Amino acid sequence: MIRLYHFPLSPFCRKVRLTLAEKKLEVELVEERYWEPSPDFLRRNPAGKVPILRIDQKVMSESQAICEYLEEAIPTPALMPRDVEARYEVRRLCAWFDDKFHTEVTSKLLYERVNKKVMGHGYPDSKNVKSGAGRIKYHLDYMAWLLDQRRWLAGNEMSLADFTAAAHLSCLDYISDVDWNRNATVKDWYAKIKSRPSFRTLLADQIPGFPPPAHYADLDF
Repeated sequence: MIRLYHFPLSPFCRKVRLTLAEKKLEVELVEERYWEPSPDFLRRNPAGKVPILRIDQKVMSESQAICEYLEEAIPTPALMPRDVEARYEVRRLCAWFDDKFHTEVTSKLLYERVNKKVMGHGYPDSKNVKSGAGRIKYHLDYMAWLLDQRRWLAGNEMSLADFTAAAHLSCLDYISDVDWNRNATVKDWYAKIKSRPSFRTLLADQIPGFPPPAHYADLDF
């Protein structure tokens, strides 16, 4: 049995969910209120973070480590290229979105608008929201620049880099914080990712008190 302890609007959890789905692995999703950690939760991951993946008796944490474990354990379909330089580029872009994009955008928009209310941590900080709304433009332009040179973000084959980026953007799209009209190339890229069967469970997510916009689950947005 495979069980994933997750939070629906966590980009890191969504990244693992997409990888599991692409590998056609059935998984039981267990929603975890990680901000109210139980002793059992902290035993599974002393860092107090999601996602946590349990496969048989193995318990794993950290989204990139989990995804690369799944890639090595189940190499088909491949989400990492064979060429060493191409693998580096995938890892570089995964880190770009999980670190730089997350720090500058996801944490400033999603966490301020949604997580604070869900966790009971008060109201959004308008300075952070303004900062995130400004920085996302830079990141979308960078993605457009990459996609002008390649079919996918890290090269000519779809990879974990695309799912990492899509995991973050899908969370922000849930709260209408992505300007898809800024660049047609980026919008087309996201439409291709969004149309994949692995994306279906993400599009069905619902956060109480935060209904998604009409275009969120629309494949022809």
